[in-house]
Amino acid sequence: MSAVPPLLDHLVLATPDLAATVAEFARRTGVTPAPGGVHVGLGTRNHLVGLGGRSYLEIIGPDPEQPEPAERRPFDVDRLTGPRVLTWAISPPDLDTAVTAARARGYDPGPVHAMSRRTPDGGLLRWRLTGSDRAHPSGLVPFLIDWGDSPHPATSGLPVLTLLEVTATVPDPDEVRPLLSALGTALVLGRGPCGLGFTVVTPNGPVTFGRR
Repeated sequence: MSAVPPLLDHLVLATPDLAATVAEFARRTGVTPAPGGVHVGLGTRNHLVGLGGRSYLEIIGPDPEQPEPAERRPFDVDRLTGPRVLTWAISPPDLDTAVTAARARGYDPGPVHAMSRRTPDGGLLRWRLTGSDRAHPSGLVPFLIDWGDSPHPATSGLPVLTLLEVTATVPDPDEVRPLLSALGTALVLGRGPCGLGFTVVTPNGPVTFGRR
């Protein structure tokens, strides 16, 4: 099995303090994440690092320049006690076909939603993604994303680190593997408390974030 999941679009590193986490990431890796943009109305913003090809890391946290949103911020960033690799996304060749196929194989990734964010230069990125309250609670089963006509974030001149591996632990790996297979992807799973981690090659050597 490849150490990098098939169809990987991005990894999500969520934090209650975006500025502090970006600074710590830069300290550990020697690479400063680029501002990604603002999720208008949702109360969050992000910074990005390319991981090679069409994959990237999203560091997401509360946006202090936005008012309190009407609903909970994405990924419940307000409830985190520190940075955490929460989940990941895959980008299949055809999102709708992949959703239909997954349901036929016994896993429902949830309804498809439209989202958008403003980039630092004022542009608007639009995408569609799956998700619902029925998502697997471990965060180890990815959501699906389709960037449509928008330029993919990994092609926007981001600083790049080479992704070595993505690994995870879960109490029952045999329960999660069929769900990953239904989505056409896979993940190196070990037995243990739920956790997701990744390792990148950096100017400071290999650095691991989250659970290895």
